Amino acid sequence: MPGDGGLRPETADAVAAVVARAQAAGRVPSLAAAVVRDGAVAHLAAAGAPVGESDQFRIGSITKTMTAAMVMQLRDAGRLGLDDPLSTYLAGTPAGGVTIRQLLAHVSGLRREPPGPWWERTEGPSMAALLDSVDAAALAHPPQRRHHYSNLAYGLLGAVVAQVTGQSWAYRFADSLRRPLGLHRTTYLPEEPFVRGYVVHPWHGTLREEPCHDSRAMAPAGQLWSTLPDLARWAAFLAAPDPAVLAPATVAEMCVPVAISDPERWTTGHGLGLALWRSGERVYVGHTGSMPGYLAVLAVHRGTGTAVVAFANAYTLHGTGMAALAARLLDEVLDREPAPPRRWRAAPPAPADVAPLLGQWWWMGREYQARWDADAGELVLANRTVGVPAPGRFTRLDADRWRGVGGADDGELLEVKRGPGGTVVALEIATFVYTREPEPPATTGARTGATT
Repeated sequence: MPGDGGLRPETADAVAAVVARAQAAGRVPSLAAAVVRDGAVAHLAAAGAPVGESDQFRIGSITKTMTAAMVMQLRDAGRLGLDDPLSTYLAGTPAGGVTIRQLLAHVSGLRREPPGPWWERTEGPSMAALLDSVDAAALAHPPQRRHHYSNLAYGLLGAVVAQVTGQSWAYRFADSLRRPLGLHRTTYLPEEPFVRGYVVHPWHGTLREEPCHDSRAMAPAGQLWSTLPDLARWAAFLAAPDPAVLAPATVAEMCVPVAISDPERWTTGHGLGLALWRSGERVYVGHTGSMPGYLAVLAVHRGTGTAVVAFANAYTLHGTGMAALAARLLDEVLDREPAPPRRWRAAPPAPADVAPLLGQWWWMGREYQARWDADAGELVLANRTVGVPAPGRFTRLDADRWRGVGGADDGELLEVKRGPGGTVVALEIATFVYTREPEPPATTGARTGATT
């Protein structure tokens, strides 16, 4: 059911209009979409044949986002490394030199599909058959040369998960994601009620129902079935992760582009298991999905916690793609209902030993301001001359050392410099010395180029 943060009537009407036009022009029997906000479904829109909230669709390659999350859980637990070669876990494979990171980001160079009959429309291969099929010809490009989408890569990642955990991919998904996140209607095989999927005849407009095969070893690439509410929960998790399931910093890492899919335009890319799409000045993360008879999309704007999930029960949506549809719906919601500014409130005094660090600082004639973020417990250093939008943020290591946790100085060390009597006279970050005077000392021994 929709959450308390429902859309305004005019926004809901705009979303419904986009869905109705896409269903009509796209020639799909049913098209259903959910807008997610504040961790819950804010609005449902559907066109065509009726679809119930609990009805399952096949989500195709959105399954890959969950496979990637399972791999990252194992990385965080120290059970595998992203830069480990595949041969560490699957000995003897001719593709053993590619890394886990390259497989996740579709830069392994592996061919798109495993050899043999098309796995999406036939009974999938066994794990042994899949591994036996990987030969020297499996590499379409040298690793890291370019972005090349690979379903085969995710079949192999599923094999890695099974090898590391001693559990099947399906069991591991249920144990590590499905149950902890309450994805009760996200299942390996369809469970009634589920929406039948079709191929629409291009000339007659007639429908042919597509079979629902078990992908077996290729399941990590596209097997799962889900519902709008369940996929909305997954979208909400990607926006605001539950640390008990996956660390927020790890999900943020998954959203950093490893490869740009269109180097000339820079509108699409891929992180670790997540696709990235640029729409104006916004970047959405998520994934599309397709299996015979079905299309799906999940797109999240992490900055506002707003997301769209959508399903169609046909293999082609004419006139647009599912990613473009999701971006259009997100644009409608965010343009019409921008996130309200964070309310200012009075803060408690900064700790006595932090107060001397606050106020105005200068570096090479540029003005900076240091302030204390009481909620985060962080020192914030903002460039007021150039207007860099993301100020440096630092967390305390000890009395005179702070570690950068955001902005251009992320990861760098800030050291407090003191004069006679312990007075704070300067801040040094990566050899750049910030002083209380606009002009730097005649000689400081510091470099004279800044990144902040």
